[in-house]
Amino acid sequence: MFDLSGKVALVTGARRGMGKADSLALSSQGAAVAVTDINLGECQAVVNEITAKGGQAVAFKMDVSNVAEVNSVFDEAIKCFGRLDILVNNAGIYEPKPALDLTEEEWERTIHINLKGQFLCAQRAAREMAKNKWGRIINIASIASGQVGIGISGGVHYTASKGGVLGMTETLADEFAPLGINVNAIAPGAIDTPMASSANMAKEAMDYFLNKIPLKRMGKAEEIASVVVFLSSEEASYITGSTIYVDGGWLSD
Repeated sequence: MFDLSGKVALVTGARRGMGKADSLALSSQGAAVAVTDINLGECQAVVNEITAKGGQAVAFKMDVSNVAEVNSVFDEAIKCFGRLDILVNNAGIYEPKPALDLTEEEWERTIHINLKGQFLCAQRAAREMAKNKWGRIINIASIASGQVGIGISGGVHYTASKGGVLGMTETLADEFAPLGINVNAIAPGAIDTPMASSANMAKEAMDYFLNKIPLKRMGKAEEIASVVVFLSSEEASYITGSTIYVDGGWLSD
């Protein structure tokens, strides 16, 4: 099950955290991986880790909010591997600030990276996937995305962007279904990554998280990656337009 041999994946925000774990997991199941992020050296380190285990991977510097850069990198990745089957839209930022103090530039920076960047990558990926009538687009959202989700004080720009990701996912799933492309979202809860590291978190913040999570621990990046692999596989062929919450039970509390 979950065999990805012969498939080609592109992962954004892949130099560390969940994106790195996604890249390693996809490779472990046989996919060739384009590892992309804003720091080429750190992407290359992930590639080295993959190739040391016998996998295929290549590193690219890419700012997902820059359409010219997105198109250039996608072109190079496709030229390198000959096709594209899987996109993991993982790149994102979280720079907390109270809503009353938030500047227009800070709002736009978060929306451009977290939401516009996912759209630009999904649009470019779908144009390529449509050629083979098969594709998987996986957008990383958050439990802080509205409706059944939670609000985060100081994160109005972040939560707005992630709520947008869910709406975008549902619409793209509808539009891309005739092209053979499935589009889904993963909404992580508190995941122990460089963006929210347990090692650097104040005790009060950690206690708050643990009080909210029935499993009484933060999640691991690899626990998101396992869902990425599933959604990338043939076993998930009848799943599209869905959001899978991976939160240790936070939303059920």
